[in-house]
Amino acid sequence: MLLTIDVGNTNTVLGVFDGPRLVEHWRIETTTRRTSDEHGILVCQLLAHARIDAARVRAIAVSSVVPPLQRVLRIMGRRYFSCEPLFVGPGIRTGMPVLYDNPAEVGADRIVNAVAAHARWPMPLVIVDFGTATTFDAVSARGEYLGGAICPGITISMEALFQSASKLPRVDLTRPENVLGRNTVASMQSGIVFGYVGLVDGICSRMATALGGSPKVVATGGLAPLIASESNAIHEVDEFLTLNGLRILHERNA
Repeated sequence: MLLTIDVGNTNTVLGVFDGPRLVEHWRIETTTRRTSDEHGILVCQLLAHARIDAARVRAIAVSSVVPPLQRVLRIMGRRYFSCEPLFVGPGIRTGMPVLYDNPAEVGADRIVNAVAAHARWPMPLVIVDFGTATTFDAVSARGEYLGGAICPGITISMEALFQSASKLPRVDLTRPENVLGRNTVASMQSGIVFGYVGLVDGICSRMATALGGSPKVVATGGLAPLIASESNAIHEVDEFLTLNGLRILHERNA
């Protein structure tokens, strides 16, 4: 079995694959204060709760945008699973040319998503990942990573509004019934949700023009279903795109 770990700035998503099949997955808080032993014990408890024998995990693949956790997860892999984790980064075989000015600057999660999306849909693509930051990544029909855009994530935008405007409350991120909010909470939800939909559709439209056609737009991340339900640009939502990308990269580097 393969353990995949996608470390984001806010949450870490874990998945266990038996061949190409995702057997189980979990989402936990990302923290740099947790030690390698604490990570190892937590992962083993999650596996036990899912009735998966930890001894069956023979390999680990990691995508991380939090550098301090790389050493922690490497020690965890060695001590608790007797294997050397594969970290996505410079030097690994991706099968995808990265046409960035400095390829080392591209976040590991962005490359993983691009690889996974192009493996499933071998055509021009735009991948939108709703995480702490919202990222847009363009892939050519030939499977080249072309670049993209980065903007503040939805949660960051909500928190900035709450903290910077003294009379505005912190609100739940849900779809408002009407774009015309009739109270402060509904007005904030309308601005956040529909404003973000407009941002997504606008950037995807510009990327489609830059790609010279009609690319398939794929969304992933925890808030992807909410925005995709209102978006005119998003064609597919794949909640496990990053985990599947880690599986593919493990296979290519086995």
